[in-house]
Amino acid sequence: MRSEMRWNGWGDPARASDLPRAVRMLLPLLLGRLQKPASAVDLADVQLETSSLRGDDLREFAAVVGAEHVDTTDESRIRHAGGRSTPDLLRRRRRHQAAPDAIVCAGNHDEVVAVLRLCADRGIAVIPFGGGTSVVGALDPERGAHRAVISLDLRRLSGLIRLDEVSGEARIAAGTTGPDAEALLAARGFELGHYPQSFRYATIGGFAAARSSGQNSAGHGRFDSMVTGLRVATPTGDVDLGRSPGSAAGPDLIRVFLGSEGIFGVITEVCVRVHPVPRERVLEAWSFADFAHGVDGLRQVAQSGGGPTVIRLSDEAETAVSLAQVGRIGKALAKGASIVTVYEGDGIAERRARTSEILTAAGGVSSGEGAAEGWLDGRFDGPYLRDSLLDAGVFCETLETATTWSNLSALKAEITAALRDGFADAGARSYVMCHVSHVYPTGASLYFTVLANLRYDPLEAWTEIKRQVNDSLISAGGTISHHHAVGRDHAPWLEQEIGATGVRILTAIKRELDPTWILNPGAVITSDRSG
Repeated sequence: MRSEMRWNGWGDPARASDLPRAVRMLLPLLLGRLQKPASAVDLADVQLETSSLRGDDLREFAAVVGAEHVDTTDESRIRHAGGRSTPDLLRRRRRHQAAPDAIVCAGNHDEVVAVLRLCADRGIAVIPFGGGTSVVGALDPERGAHRAVISLDLRRLSGLIRLDEVSGEARIAAGTTGPDAEALLAARGFELGHYPQSFRYATIGGFAAARSSGQNSAGHGRFDSMVTGLRVATPTGDVDLGRSPGSAAGPDLIRVFLGSEGIFGVITEVCVRVHPVPRERVLEAWSFADFAHGVDGLRQVAQSGGGPTVIRLSDEAETAVSLAQVGRIGKALAKGASIVTVYEGDGIAERRARTSEILTAAGGVSSGEGAAEGWLDGRFDGPYLRDSLLDAGVFCETLETATTWSNLSALKAEITAALRDGFADAGARSYVMCHVSHVYPTGASLYFTVLANLRYDPLEAWTEIKRQVNDSLISAGGTISHHHAVGRDHAPWLEQEIGATGVRILTAIKRELDPTWILNPGAVITSDRSG
């Protein structure tokens, strides 16, 4: 079972901490004088509108899942009021907040089906809720045209349903968290090996619904490439997919639900490819004169095949901040990019030798295990630093995309300029960092982190900046999302990526599976049920 995250921040409250002294020293050099933000509101002082659900609604939900699994308390409603993007957390700092009208915790597939049918009959919107880690507005309590909205919490759908050790395939309940799934598999000698930064809290169903990409993607692939089957509850019927590998029985319907973010149905079970737990791990870091030489090395490694399990390149700006976090201020101000590699599984010596030869030829210099070990130890802790920066008056947010190798440098320059110009127009100094963490033979991802000293209404300012950046991203040939998904934040740009016909296809599927449009209104596709 998952542990509760901070209601107004990331992760375990016990792990929250102040900014490292070295980072505090570096920030004025990057952003100028910082202004301490107003104190955040206490949980007890948050004010919500009264739930729109009637007594008979609550009794009907209780008849399906049990009264103890229907929650209308303010605290629970607030904890389900959105995801964990910076805009989400800025909204959590306000006294008046929007929230779902109730939280309903289904315990199995049949209960999910019954809840969906009940909501369709009664005109109640449903927001499927896994780990609560969305950063694109996918968990906003949007009711659309309906009179109320519930958060359908899937935490009770947890556990390893079946493990086929011969085939290397596991069926896992959708509400199982990443750590729980790995622990259950490890007890049998297996691993899924999917480790996004949200790993500690995100769920198996969420990985599938958002087409997640983990840090081990160079070795194991994206999560959608691991999925071999799905069970989905929809308002108009069940879907059970994945009879056998390599089927050519029509279009692959599994792909319809991967990335659907709960708008077509609720994923209740996921069948995934697994592998034996690796017996060895080898780490190595590399330094490069600049980002361009590092990109050339990454491209050649990706196109040669059989490289590291993890390979990620930080640009000069991100490398500097990483050095500052460990107190190396002097080196932080020097130029240079860096690569982290991690090798797991079989044939490590051969894979490492081939990768080392390529990176050396591209201008890389091995710097040993130290920096790679530091990254591995803290790879899930980045959001804690983001929260500490917000507390110190520093706006911090991320965005990501992907493109071909031939367009990578141009897209990075375009988005960096759009971010800097947007913050400058808002009267703020900014510092833009970028890394590549997912590579393919034909291209790679770009993951941006931006710091800024926004002084007035950062939420409103960021909304306009992000709009301009998304316009630039699409026009420069990037995807609107590589692994954060679409949600509500990116929905207005989806048609520009997949075309009007693509949106009509998604809308037709939505109308067939969810004719009353109760599932996650406004997410992914913006058309309403009458459109």
